[in-house]
Amino acid sequence: MEDICCIGHITRDRVITPRGQVDMAGGTAYYFAKALNQLPPVVTTLLVTKVGEESMDEVEAMRRAGINMVCHRCPQSVYFENIYGDDPNYRQQRVLAKAAPFTTEELQQIEARYYHLGPLLADDFAPETIERLAEKGKVSIDVQGFLRRVDNEQVLATDWADKKRVLAVTDVVKVNEHEMEVVTGCKDARRAAMMIADYGVREVVVTLGSHGSLIYAEGKFYDIPAFAPREVVDATGCGDTYSAGYLYCRAQGMGYEEAGRMAAALCTLKLEHAGPFDRSMAEIVSLIHNSL
Repeated sequence: MEDICCIGHITRDRVITPRGQVDMAGGTAYYFAKALNQLPPVVTTLLVTKVGEESMDEVEAMRRAGINMVCHRCPQSVYFENIYGDDPNYRQQRVLAKAAPFTTEELQQIEARYYHLGPLLADDFAPETIERLAEKGKVSIDVQGFLRRVDNEQVLATDWADKKRVLAVTDVVKVNEHEMEVVTGCKDARRAAMMIADYGVREVVVTLGSHGSLIYAEGKFYDIPAFAPREVVDATGCGDTYSAGYLYCRAQGMGYEEAGRMAAALCTLKLEHAGPFDRSMAEIVSLIHNSL
């Protein structure tokens, strides 16, 4: 049994920023697994992904880097285009290709304490698949993909039909300030967190960009400040990096506030360069210590 199993598609990403254009791998699964692979291996991890032939070189590179993986094949990988302006908290997104969803049968042999699901599009996981995982371990969800409707390649924010059914079996949910409003209709982070908890979620994490993050668990709020980056280079994958740091701590039994501060530090260090998190635990500890 693994401590943390992340399930999601590795994507092909085209990232366009004021600095220029970069083509790279991406997706929740990619950024989450890469971040965990940089941390001391005090928890066991597994990545389950599903890609087309065009992404197999990246899969093999991740395996050579030491990432424990199960890879299912499908006709094509997800292909995203992400366009950022001067504000890294906002992006325009297009879907240029779509992969096949995950099935219950593909996941039935996987055993883990935490299952972190990184849907990229609304139909990546059927509700019954999530319910089956919840029978075996704790389910963590980044909701962003469930809120994505694709219309002529454009990604539009929309609530999802199975919200109540899915959240009822979910232990940890991460939303940003825009996603929380789509899910709850509420712009106030504290009220929105309580509304999400009312669906049955045990730990609600709301990321607020440069304003930090908020954790609501066991009837209590934890305000997590953001650390100031030396410069902002690339925000793609920051939410996934936050989730990796948070679950890494929670899987070890750390408290909510400690897990949130660790997650925030990873997120800040990732912001300072293009691509996935690539810093050391010493740098994370230094950033936290110097900010106290």
